[in-house]
Amino acid sequence: MSDLAKVNAAAKALDFVKDGMIVGLGTGSTSAHFVRLLGERVRQGLRVKGVPTSEATQALAEQHGVPLLNISQVTGIDIDVDGADEVDPQFRLIKGGGGALLREKIVAAASGAMIVIADESKAVETLGKFPLPIEVTRFGSSLTAQRIHDALRATGCEGHEVVLRVGGKGNDPMITDGGNYILDAQAKRIPDANELADALKRIAGVVEHGLFIGLAATVILGKDKGAEVRAR
Repeated sequence: MSDLAKVNAAAKALDFVKDGMIVGLGTGSTSAHFVRLLGERVRQGLRVKGVPTSEATQALAEQHGVPLLNISQVTGIDIDVDGADEVDPQFRLIKGGGGALLREKIVAAASGAMIVIADESKAVETLGKFPLPIEVTRFGSSLTAQRIHDALRATGCEGHEVVLRVGGKGNDPMITDGGNYILDAQAKRIPDANELADALKRIAGVVEHGLFIGLAATVILGKDKGAEVRAR
């Protein structure tokens, strides 16, 4: 899928941004296009304030002149515009490929509406082909990984492998903005996303998982020509 499809999805999301709004700013390649385009609108006179979901997004928004608020300064967010690694017909998502899933979920849950932007290849019938990111405490992470493996098996997932994400210096584990590890669950196919989400939340050591359920209000799927808007 070309980068143009991501740009088209991001551009369409601007239709949902109104003057005076507080806007959640997602993380990832498609969200980065949205931040750049939003910066252009701000320079043209649009008055908004953004709440970034990662340090990378904060730096990008500052670079493009989007006024920002710290999450501690807000009691609510009008809309949240963020990407997704997968989205199914029930608007359930897998997110966290960029490692910011905890902050992304906090912002999405605080928003009046979550607008998902993605290229059309991210639309799937069943979640799971994309590895499910799970943010865990560093303490006891190997024990947590084993319990996640057990949860995948107990909920009927076709794959059970759980891999510690690397991305630090050399082959060091990736550390999230919150100071945690990311475990990527190679589920392959998740027959019941709600059941798996409930099972993961019961595991001590799991900070948050990348299944976003009941949060997305609108999904915008970018194509090489235009974008398709799906509303729940």
